[in-house]
Amino acid sequence: MTDQEAVPAQAVESAESIARDIAEAIAEHRLPPGTKLREEALGRAYGVSRTKVRAALLMLSKEKLIEIVHDKGAFVAKPSAAEAREIFAVRRILEAALAREFVAKASAGDYRRLRDHLAAEQAALASHGSSQRTRLLGDFHVLMSEVVGNSVLTDTIRELVARSSLITMLYQPSSDAECSSVEHGAILDVAESGNAEETVQLMLRHLEHVEAGLRFDGVETPKRDLISALLMANDG
Repeated sequence: MTDQEAVPAQAVESAESIARDIAEAIAEHRLPPGTKLREEALGRAYGVSRTKVRAALLMLSKEKLIEIVHDKGAFVAKPSAAEAREIFAVRRILEAALAREFVAKASAGDYRRLRDHLAAEQAALASHGSSQRTRLLGDFHVLMSEVVGNSVLTDTIRELVARSSLITMLYQPSSDAECSSVEHGAILDVAESGNAEETVQLMLRHLEHVEAGLRFDGVETPKRDLISALLMANDG
């Protein structure tokens, strides 16, 4: 066996791929807000050094998905109600412009791609509690931004959507997810008809509905899953 063959597959993970994987786990609600991300446990899980784990965590902290607290460690971010309001205010401004640009630039192939994505949303919703549904609902907005072709806008939307997934995890009843997918379909229908202004209005109403559905009182702490339990385990 060569040295290359002896190295576990996890050992070749880059800091970027680790950051993406953790971000996906956060978006899919597999890592609840407040979860402590222990460097040694993550290093074992990915087969990498703590140095590489720290680099991945730094990337996530820049995207506001985690918080690094001096002398305490890294934690999945837990946005406040005030922060949630601010994020949705910014999303309304950006995604109104996004909707208008999408109508101007989307091709028939782009609409087919979004229709396929809607089908995936519905399949995830039908599975009753699928961890993928939150990621898919957010990805709808990211896919629209990719069609526009502005990389800065796409990166910004991606960050805001990721932060929104934490907010909905804390404050949104799960029953509202199906309504969001229906509204995605309505946005796509009107966009495909070429009515840019109505598409903008539907996007604004959609984001307003999501924000209006947030429940800031009596929030329950999410149950920890297997991955969270692993990361919270003793480092020794």
